[in-house]
Amino acid sequence: MPLPFLTADRAFDTADDVALPYDDRDRWRRPYRPGPWRVGASALLLLLASFVLFAGVIIAATATPASAGTVFAIALVVVACALRLLRMGVWVSARGLRHVGFVSTRTTAWGDVVAVRTVQQPVRWLGLPRTVQGQALVLARRGRPDELPPLLTSHNADFLGRDQLAFDRAADTVEAWAAEYRSG
Repeated sequence: MPLPFLTADRAFDTADDVALPYDDRDRWRRPYRPGPWRVGASALLLLLASFVLFAGVIIAATATPASAGTVFAIALVVVACALRLLRMGVWVSARGLRHVGFVSTRTTAWGDVVAVRTVQQPVRWLGLPRTVQGQALVLARRGRPDELPPLLTSHNADFLGRDQLAFDRAADTVEAWAAEYRSG
C-alpha cells in the first residue's frame, strides 16, 4: 500500500535543472524524504502498537470488554503518534509554507514571507536540549518580529545521519519555492 506522506516525489531526486518540478502546485508537498531517525522511531512505535493490539486481543478474550477497549484505545493513540511523527516537517504549496510539528501546525502564506534563508548557528540535536553547531533554514515573516524555531536543521530527525547534500537540496528547494511565490 503506497503511503504518499512517507516519500517526497521522485522529481526532486532526478530534476536538477528544475527548481519546482510539480504539475499540481496547489497540493501540499514535502520537498524531501523523511530521515532515518524519524522513520525508525515511527517503526518502533508501530511495533509497540502491534504488541499492545495483541495484548488487547488477549484481554478481550479473557477479561472485561471495558479493559479491552482501554487497551485498544492506547494502541490507537500509539498508531496516531507514529503517523503524526511521519507527517512532521516542512510542506510547501502555491498557497504558502507549512511547518508541521508533533502537536501543532503553523502555516504562513507566501505574501507574509519576507525571507527564507540558511544560516549557520547552534541547532538542537534531534530536538533535544543539547545543541551542536549546524545549519538551519529560518523563516522571516512580515510584520511579526517574533523568533520562530528553525524550519529545518542539519541535525534534526530528517537529516541527522544523512549527507550534507540532502539538507542543502531540501533547503534550496524551500528557498526556491519562496523566491517563486514571494515575487509572483
